[in-house]
Amino acid sequence: MDLHKVLKEYWGYESFRPLQQDIMNEVISGNDALAILPTGGGKSLCFQVPAIAMEGICIVVTPLVALMQDQVHQLRKRNIPAEALHTGMAFHDLKNVLEKVIHNQCKFLYVSPERLKTALFREYLPAMPLNLVAVDEAHCISQWGYDFRPSYLDIAELRKEKPDIPVLALTASATAEVQADILEKLLMENATTFRQSFERANLSYSRFMVDSGYSKLVDVVKKVEGTAIVYTRSRKRTKDVYELLARENISAAFYHAGLDTATRKKIQEQWIKNEVRVMVSTNAFGMGIDKPDVRLVVHLDSPDCLENYYQEAGRAGRDQKKAYAVLISKPGEKEELLRHADDRYPAMETIRKVYDSLCNYLQIPVNSGAEINYDMEFSEFIQAFKLETKQVIYSFQALQQSGILSYQEQVFQPSTVCFTTTREQLEQVSESSEKLDDLVKALLRTYGGIIDFPTSISEKQLSKILFIEKNEISALLTYLANAGIIRYSPQKEKPQIRLLTDRVSINDLTIDLKSYQQRKEAYIQRVTEMIRYTETQECRAVFVGRYFGDEKIKKCGICDNCINRKKKEMSRSEFEVIENAILTQLAISNLTVKDILKAIPQFKSEKVMEVISLWEAEKKIRVDSLGRIEGKKKGPG
Repeated sequence: MDLHKVLKEYWGYESFRPLQQDIMNEVISGNDALAILPTGGGKSLCFQVPAIAMEGICIVVTPLVALMQDQVHQLRKRNIPAEALHTGMAFHDLKNVLEKVIHNQCKFLYVSPERLKTALFREYLPAMPLNLVAVDEAHCISQWGYDFRPSYLDIAELRKEKPDIPVLALTASATAEVQADILEKLLMENATTFRQSFERANLSYSRFMVDSGYSKLVDVVKKVEGTAIVYTRSRKRTKDVYELLARENISAAFYHAGLDTATRKKIQEQWIKNEVRVMVSTNAFGMGIDKPDVRLVVHLDSPDCLENYYQEAGRAGRDQKKAYAVLISKPGEKEELLRHADDRYPAMETIRKVYDSLCNYLQIPVNSGAEINYDMEFSEFIQAFKLETKQVIYSFQALQQSGILSYQEQVFQPSTVCFTTTREQLEQVSESSEKLDDLVKALLRTYGGIIDFPTSISEKQLSKILFIEKNEISALLTYLANAGIIRYSPQKEKPQIRLLTDRVSINDLTIDLKSYQQRKEAYIQRVTEMIRYTETQECRAVFVGRYFGDEKIKKCGICDNCINRKKKEMSRSEFEVIENAILTQLAISNLTVKDILKAIPQFKSEKVMEVISLWEAEKKIRVDSLGRIEGKKKGPG
């Protein structure tokens, strides 16, 4: 099937973005490829379109359950069959999905990296009719990257099992060192590397050092019109900032991973539909969300690496119109960032204490507990064992990176039902109660395949159909399950812990301390580069581009440093003379840029254009597609 035909039929687009078709042609030819496409560069289409065009199934390895579920949902909306396997799923659900895969009943299988080495997955792998393996967030395979996940190393075993299947590794941000590590760890010796320029001609970077970040935030949000995201470091602060903006009559909402799925989904939809203007969030927000008209991204706290900052800032201006990425710094932030290294990489004594407390909390005996999922009440655990939130989070991360446990903070699984009885028994149950009879009929009529396979159901939908309270629907389903009529798995929305090895005694717990220390040093280096970005006097876009190995990137001309440099290069008096001359002409009539240049020939056109460009960059004016100059507006400076 032709690539353009697939693009038009399923996505409605007429043409590809730069590099997309080159990447697709490479994998369709059976070759490996590494694609480094900045945020908003259309990475997903690079594997989705060719996978549809080819016979067989594409495996997509991705670490984020929420993103995985969202992509499966988006594909199904386009009538593209897709399934997902991730930590926390029940055995019969896993098996059901794998049966669909080997019988070629889906086009995409999204897999968490932890699933790759399980016995069940390995059992089904030889029979899978694969056409492509896509490795999303490929930087996770490198311990020198900012989000190392050792489970990604298991992808190499998948390659050995299916050596003739091409692999496409994708990431939005990877340094030269991490790129080399990706190619080595994924056994991609002959892969072609595709790298899009990190240049964003429409995105203006700026950084402000202020005593009061809150007042500066309000000032910026009021000056820049349109949808915005404000990133903060803590969940508590998201609510504090939201309340601040609300007091200023600015439409806002707050978002973090601690909110339940329904609330997060509702808030996200309101923001996407422009019912809410400003989203105040931790870095839990934004991944996988394609909203092109974001005009402003503000960081109230400096991220600890340029990788995160670039991805988050890059969510502004995907429609190619002018947008702003603003970093608000405060005194002492440099020292605070450097101190994070000790928090992020706790001492072995702390890691052992957290591990032992966790196993006691979950009541796991020594020499048992491997490959079992446990619901995790995080706040309850911390309070019960008098632990600090940070030391628990980062100890979990160290244990996860050492292959000892898996922790999924956001795990949402819809309720599922499958009938497990004979028709005669079903008739007996139906005759025993009118409500049960109505519920059984509603299940059979509403959800196809529920007789043969576990099927996702909605208690809320059944409640509306039968005019029965949702709680009563759940109780009736539980009754049918206890009676052996159905297998019912209620909705699950708790964080999940999974021990990857049996519990060991506290003194026997070990991690690779050499690699652990090397990762800490790499982290300190990333923090140092982030600090250098905040302090640099050169073009910010050039600084970011060079960090990621883009040596050809040009000065943007619109970041705070470029604007300040232009002002210094032209004397203040000369700038004011040209500025007044332009204002005089504008006062006479509405003119185009070309009209202005003709009206004041005594000034060099380059310098006139420089003044106009500075006004536009600072949002004092707007120049439309016909060159007409409209009104005065202030920018975020």
